[in-house]
This record gives sequence, C-alpha cells and structure tokens, in this order.
Amino acid sequence: MRHVLISGCSSGIGLYCAKALHVREDFRVYATARKAEDVARLREMGLWACRLDLDSNESIQAGLAQVLEQSGGRLDVLFNNGAYGQPGAVEDLSDEALKAQFQTNVFGTQALTNLVLKTMRVQGSGRIVYNSSVLGFAAMGYRGAYNASKFAIEGLADTLRLELSDSGIHVVLIEPGPIASAFRTNALQKFRAYIDVQNSPHKTTYEATLSRLQGSKPTPFTLGPEAVYDALLEAITAPKPKARYRVTTPTKVLWYAKRLLPTLLLDKLLKRAT
Repeated sequence: MRHVLISGCSSGIGLYCAKALHVREDFRVYATARKAEDVARLREMGLWACRLDLDSNESIQAGLAQVLEQSGGRLDVLFNNGAYGQPGAVEDLSDEALKAQFQTNVFGTQALTNLVLKTMRVQGSGRIVYNSSVLGFAAMGYRGAYNASKFAIEGLADTLRLELSDSGIHVVLIEPGPIASAFRTNALQKFRAYIDVQNSPHKTTYEATLSRLQGSKPTPFTLGPEAVYDALLEAITAPKPKARYRVTTPTKVLWYAKRLLPTLLLDKLLKRAT
C-alpha cells in the first residue's frame, strides 16, 4: 500500500487522478483542496480529503499533519498539482498579481514539498511529482506570470533531483500541454480581478482573450486528464522513473523546436501558438 498526497483536487487533473488512484488496491489517496465546500464534495465521492490551502503556511502544515495522522506517518508520493494561471501582458501585471501567482504555484508548492521531504528522508524513499506545463520551458505571450511560475518550478525540481540523487527519493516533472479542466474558468476569474482591460495598450488582444476564456471551443490538441494520469502512474510505479514526462503533441513538438530552431523562428512559432 502506497500513500499518495495530491494537492488541488477540486477539479480537473487533481480530481481525476485522485479518483483513478483511489479505486486501485495498491494506493491510499489523500485528496486536498483549498475550499471547505470542495473538501466536503470530495468526501461525498468516497475520497479521504482535507483542506490544504497553498496560500497559507498554517494550512499547509495543518493539512499535512492530518494526512500523516491518517497514514501512520508514512507518505510515498506527493503529487504537486495545485496551481492556476494568471493571464495578462507582463507590463499589466501588478506586484499583487505576481505575488499571488507565485504564492500558489511556487512558494506554497515548495513549502509543502520541503515538509514532505522530512518524512521521506526518514523512510529513505519517496516520489515527488510536480505537475508543470509546456509553459515551464516554452514561454507564450500574455501568460507571463504563469510562464515564470512554471519556469521556477522546473528549476527547483531539476535542482532537487540532483540534491536527492542518493537519497532514494525520485523527483519527476510532468509537462502537459492543453488538458480539459477548469483552468480557463479559474484564469478568467484572475484576469478580471487583476487586469485593467480598458486602460491597457493590449486592449484589443484582451478582448480576444476574454472571448477565448469565456468560450467552450477547446484548444487544438486538447486531451483529457487521463493523459496526465497515465504519466503520473508511470512516474510513481516505475522502478526508475523518467525525469520528465511530456504530455500532448504541443509539448512534444515545442520541446524539440526549442532545441533545434534559432530564436527568431522559435519566436514566430510561439507567437502563432499564442
């Protein structure tokens, strides 16, 4: 029985992975979410769940303490999935918007990771899996805050993998492209909260952004959350997991494009993708 903690289980990838692992006999899943109502809904689904808000160190500590109490002090897998995307041109991002993006996607995520590592070091084993993004290595316009947060996660994960190479603890990055989830809905809320559309030189582009975030048309090459689950399952069960699992066609194409194309051509490709 392997004990698995997943952050960000209110919807999308986190919810799908928690439910898929829950039905297996070889995993004990601990699903977490930021809002109390989401925790209640997870429990109604039959999952063990508790509140864990990545924006609060107190909540992180309290949530992990509850998990360890339930698991008997053992934790074999941490899936760092909780995150959101803040749309907007870099010049329109306030300090408040950037700090909020990094608090959830980077600072809270790493604070949880560092606490979990204390348990895994005692065990002499474990898997730390970060849900990164194609935007963790290939920047696209009007996603600067999210780009930067995922670039930071990739840097932390790569460094941590080196530092833990002899510990029995494996560090893995999953890099999805477009996945069907509530990502757009959450991004729309943050866009409206932090971006002044009317007074921005990017007003015309923002009108298109609003149309895209409010629309139901899927991004090309979008896959379901099961694609990430397949990568996660391999990452936590393989004797020697890969350092990176690239999910969706855009991720795979851009990974090679960034290494083969000159910057000018790569920028043209990324502008078209944007």
